[in-house]
Amino acid sequence: MAPTGLYQQFSSYFKNTEADALPPLSLAFAGALSVAYPILYVLPFYLSSTTRPSPTLSRDAPSVIRARIRFVYISVTLATLATVYILATGANASNLDILRLLGWYPLGIVEVAKSLLLTALLFTGPLFEAAVVESRWKDWIQGRALHESLSSWIGWRNFVAGPVTEEILFRSLLVPLHLLTPLSPTRVVLLTPLYFGIAHIHHFYEFVLTHPHTPWAPSIIRSLFQFTYTTMFGWYATFVFIRTGNVVAVISAHTFCNWAGLPRLWGRVEPRVAIGGPTVRGKEDSGSELGKERRGHWGWTFAYYVLLVTGAVAFQQCLWTLTESPRALAKVV
Repeated sequence: MAPTGLYQQFSSYFKNTEADALPPLSLAFAGALSVAYPILYVLPFYLSSTTRPSPTLSRDAPSVIRARIRFVYISVTLATLATVYILATGANASNLDILRLLGWYPLGIVEVAKSLLLTALLFTGPLFEAAVVESRWKDWIQGRALHESLSSWIGWRNFVAGPVTEEILFRSLLVPLHLLTPLSPTRVVLLTPLYFGIAHIHHFYEFVLTHPHTPWAPSIIRSLFQFTYTTMFGWYATFVFIRTGNVVAVISAHTFCNWAGLPRLWGRVEPRVAIGGPTVRGKEDSGSELGKERRGHWGWTFAYYVLLVTGAVAFQQCLWTLTESPRALAKVV
């Protein structure tokens, strides 16, 4: 189905032609940009000794992270300028229309909140494990967890620089360019995240370089797994971006997913053992207390998987409702 909403508004700008005229961009041109932008994003990592990992220099080293963040800021800025120029000249769009198509305006706090809620539903089980089983809810309320996460360069990369730059590049820039091609919005949702997944394959090279004694088979499996879940998240993020027309919504969802990590799909749920080892029990300690603790672990495990399944069902039921917005870029069917 042809795009609706903002796309229809743009159709009046396309060289003053009729609505059924050819879209302003070709699929080949959008595809070429989809290859060029990720290369512009990733290639600088390996051109400088300050950003290039080695057996003695990890990608998690603070100096490497700082240098890479500087490079990606420059790369995303250049890609943004190129996209704005293409929209202004190829689509003859006004400045306000460009901001809307990129998902930058209006901000849409409601869309951001609904997208976060939808994403949190998928992590109901892990949120229960972290808040209740591991008793981290106090840290959340006090803001201690947020401070600790953002006080390190790894945290700043994972929760700020990474989500912001990746979502701007792969959603805010590439998705609108594809919406202005003959490709349907549904196919845009399915196609563009593949570039997002492929862009993470360079981690295979870094992993092999920094883990020279690891066999190739586990390294390949690790990279294929990473490609799979990044592509799956890309499908979700692209769907949300098109449905809400809000790049902040997908940046927030990306940050949340990076913070939550992959959900546990098997194993027993139990609290983490504190540093310093388990508590030593005296002869007077009752064995029944230990039995209650173990039974509590099985109760937590049962509750976790019930909440995990319930959250997944709720996510599926609310997917269309919580992403509905009058600011949608196109209609996904």
